[in-house]
Formats: sequence, C-alpha cells, structure tokens
Amino acid sequence: MAIKKILITGNHAVGKTSLLNRFIHDTFSERPPVNIGLGVARKEIEVQEGPLVLVLWDLVGELSGGKVPRTYLLGASAAVYVFDLSRPDSRNSMEADLAVIRRMLPGCLVRVVGNKKDLLNQAELQALAGETPDRRYASAKTGENVEDIFLGIGRELLGARQEE
Repeated sequence: MAIKKILITGNHAVGKTSLLNRFIHDTFSERPPVNIGLGVARKEIEVQEGPLVLVLWDLVGELSGGKVPRTYLLGASAAVYVFDLSRPDSRNSMEADLAVIRRMLPGCLVRVVGNKKDLLNQAELQALAGETPDRRYASAKTGENVEDIFLGIGRELLGARQEE
C-alpha cells in the first residue's frame, strides 16, 4: 500500500486543524485544541486507483516567515494551503508560502483551499471566485467538500505514480 505525506499549511486560525479533524474523525469543535508546532495524523483511504495511506502534517506558522523548520517539508508528496474565506488578510502570505513549497518541493502537488465557506453567502462566494480562480472552497464545520479534497489528492497522487 502506498504511503504519501501531505502538508497542511496556512496562516494562524484559518481552520487547518479543523479540516484535518473533519477528514480524519468526521468531527468539528468550535474550540479546537491549539496546535503548537506540528500535528501528525494518518488515514487509510480507498480510491479508484487503489488503497493509500495519507500521513497528514498539520504545520503551524507561515512557511515564508521562517517559523516552520524546513525539514518538516521534506518528503511531502502534496501540500494543502488553507486560507479563511471570511478573512481576506489570511491570504497575505499565501504567494510567498506557495513559493517556498514550490522551491523546496519541485513537482509537489499543491492545492489551495478556502475554508469556512459556511460563513459566506452566495454573492460573497461568487465575488471571491473571480479573485481566487482555481481555488477549492470547503467548510470544516459542515464537512462540505472536505473529504472530496483529500480523496482528489489521493487519486492524483496514485494516478501520477501509475504513470511513472
């Protein structure tokens, strides 16, 4: 069975740990535990391409700010960059953080996910779609799109492995 390391990163309080808990345990807490440094979890999934173990690394801190040890990134097959749809400032360091990922992990699959979709109305979501094309929107609170995002990553990673 293939094992793939997935990084979950983004600014403080964007819901990284909540997305992880929703995917791993199908739970949500209004007051998730404060993550200090690093959280690691694993989940076995089954996709059309076969079985897969995802080892999810929940990183605290902005990658471009130098607070996250670069060794945490090594060996990652994919990265999920999370921002808070209700807080535009949560995207301030996004491009710099994505540049760090692309520089340190060339060829790494990267997905940008806007979390807290449940806090926006339809008009706000449509306006954001123009500003942030090719982004995926999810809600850790309701569970909307959370599993689809991680299963999609699993499919892409296994599909890429089979093409090699």
